[in-house]
Parts: sequence; C-alpha cells; structure tokens
Amino acid sequence: MKLVGIAGSIADQSYNRMLLKFMASHFNSQVDIEILDINDIPMFNQDEDVSQGDAIQYIAKKIQAADGVILAEPEHNHTVTAAMKNLIEWLSYSIHPLDGKPVLIVGASYYTQGSSRAQLHLRQILESPGVNAICLPGNEVLLGNVKGAFDDNGNLKSQGTIDFIGGTLAKFIKFVKVINMIGKQSDDSYEQEDLDAKNPVDTTVTNVEMNAKDWVEQAAVKTNAVDGKAYVKLDRGLLTVDQINYFLNTMPMELTYVDDNNQFIYYNKTMDGKDMLASRTPDQVGDRMTDVHPPRAIKHVKQVIHALREGKSDLISMPVPGNNDTRHVMHYYKAMRDENGRYRGVNEWVLDMWPIIEQYLKQTGKKLVADPNAKVDATAGASEGSDSAKADVDANAGASEDADTTVAPAAPTPDVDANSGASEA
Repeated sequence: MKLVGIAGSIADQSYNRMLLKFMASHFNSQVDIEILDINDIPMFNQDEDVSQGDAIQYIAKKIQAADGVILAEPEHNHTVTAAMKNLIEWLSYSIHPLDGKPVLIVGASYYTQGSSRAQLHLRQILESPGVNAICLPGNEVLLGNVKGAFDDNGNLKSQGTIDFIGGTLAKFIKFVKVINMIGKQSDDSYEQEDLDAKNPVDTTVTNVEMNAKDWVEQAAVKTNAVDGKAYVKLDRGLLTVDQINYFLNTMPMELTYVDDNNQFIYYNKTMDGKDMLASRTPDQVGDRMTDVHPPRAIKHVKQVIHALREGKSDLISMPVPGNNDTRHVMHYYKAMRDENGRYRGVNEWVLDMWPIIEQYLKQTGKKLVADPNAKVDATAGASEGSDSAKADVDANAGASEDADTTVAPAAPTPDVDANSGASEA
C-alpha cells in the first residue's frame, strides 16, 4: 500500500515532520509512506489560479496516485497552520485530489494536549464541500511534550507510544482498503438506486403525499390500519398494537425501518429527537430517503442501500465521529428479506456500546488495554469481511438532515493524548 505524508509546517526543524519520518521508517514493513514537502506552495489567490503549476500539480498527482494520505498537523493559536490551510485551499479550488481520499490525521505539540484543537479544525476542513476527504473516525494520535519524545536519532523513546501509533496505522490501512474498495466499484450500478421512492412496492401506501407531516395518520386511515388493543399475529407471537409499541419503544437502541422503495416508514420514538443519538422527528416518517439526508451524503447512501439490496453485503456498520472514552456510538444497517429471499428494506439500529462495555468491565473486574498486535479494525467501522463494508454515510444515518456531533476532551494517556485505543485504567 502506498501512502503520502504531509506535515503542516514549512519550518526547517519540524517535530511533525519528524513524526512522519519515524512512521515511514519504523513501519516500512507494513506500508510505504512517501513524505512530501509543501515549502514551494504559493500563497492562495483565487484571482491568480496557479493550480496547474508545477508545485501544486506535483502534490496533487502524488495524492491522486496514493491509496491514502497522512497529515501531520501542528497547532498554531489553537488552529491549523497557515501552510496547511493554504495547501488545502489550492487542493479544493479548481482541482480536487482529496475528494474521496482516505486521510489519517496525526500531530505533535510542545504541550500535553498534543494538537487536539488543530486536528479537530483540520477534520472539519477536510470534510467540507470541495475537499470531501474521508477522515478515519474515532482515532487520534496526539503526541504531547514532543521536545522530549525523540532520541538523538529521531526515534520515539516510548514503546507505548510506538505501539499506539502502530495500532492506529493498522486500523487506517484497513480503512483505506475498504474506502478504496467502495470507491472503485466495477460499475456505477449503485446510481440506479432511487432514493426518491418513485417505484411503489406491494406495501407502499399510495395517494398519500410522502412529505405530509401527518403521513402516519393519513396512511393509517387509507389502509384501515389497526391500532390500540387490536391484536396482530406475528411469526411467533400474538400482541396488540399497543404492546408492539411498548416493546419497540423500550428497546435499548434506536431502530429505523426503510422499505424496499427507499421510503422512511418507521422509527421507535424512545425520546425527543434532540436527545437521540441519531435525531429523528415524527413528521419525517413517510419521507423519501432524499429528504432525510443532506446532498453530500446521497452518493454514499445509494452505495450502502445498493450493496444491501444486491446482496453484496448483508450488514454494514460504522461509528459516528466524536466517539471517546465514555461514548462509542455505532450505526448498523442490515438487509431485510422475506421468506423467499426478496429484499424488503433496511433495518438500521443505532447503539451506544460504551454503557454495555462499562458494565462488563465493572462486573468482571477487567480493563481495556491497547493491543499492539491487534488485527481487528475495532473503531474504523468497517471490516474486510463479506458481512461488513464502510461508506461515508451521513453521521446521523437515517432520518436526520445534519449531524450534530460533539467531541469530548481527550483523556490523557502516557505519552499520547488520545481518545481511542488507549488503556482504560
């Protein structure tokens, strides 16, 4: 695998460049990392577009040819460096080599927090329209107190730090493989996926406007739907409609049903939308999938649904950005099929796994520690197996129009400030 590394500093002596050089040397048996210099990149000026010039084209072509990118970001005045921002301006103006490119963000700083604020800012920039990079979620390499972190030969002193970086790099390698697998589909068949729900199926309620705020009530009248104490015979049970609602609304996860016409027809309303892990509101039920996702997510929503519909994957899972030491929210998308194997829609569930993990640790007296030899892609949200794939779907992944993700402060750990993969104790 070929990666390129770029440090957001043009200083002669850069600890972030040292970090990249160490990674390129120490982990050369796992991946080929080529470090690029950005010292010759001119100041961005949209009135004088020189993006076809040698300096910018050299960087752009290297990024395009690489499988992924590692950005080592210092922190200047609580934000990204001018050099890094300037580079991204050029790479998102008239050329877009970072579009769809997997990116790992690392960083080093003089103080204990590493470059946490700059990394958060850089992640927001990379995910903006025009850039559209795909950042590895749920992982941060925050190398603090960097002045004492390297020996005279440019090697990191702490084995724990080396192991942590190695584990994160291993996750990124798997992340790159899955992202590029999706991006290099043999055809564009996913484009035929109709998120406007224009192809009614046998369960579609017709002659009711899908965007009606009272779609549920209108559709219930149209279909003479039973409610309240009316019994429903299920596969292995007999419940009233009220009992079904009690049952579903007390599930320890958020559930969503999208039918095979790509119409959002149900969610279990466990609380108000603003308090949910993936915000949904009652008036959205009945909407088309195009109406419950922002435009930037449509392509990848199509890819996920098409993969499930066509049987290319049966289960797709992914974490949301902003997971930390007290929160690990996962989205799961499961293909639903009838007794004849016909695709009948998507069962999505959203779950914060951390309370379960925390309870297990308390009951067993065990603790979480980083495994430097781990082969499992624990936080990237996608495995290379046939039952899971990764797509850059909207973080609320269902009925929300926008993601509202808060990143909690990282918990300090030995040598590396990080909020994933570190020891619990």
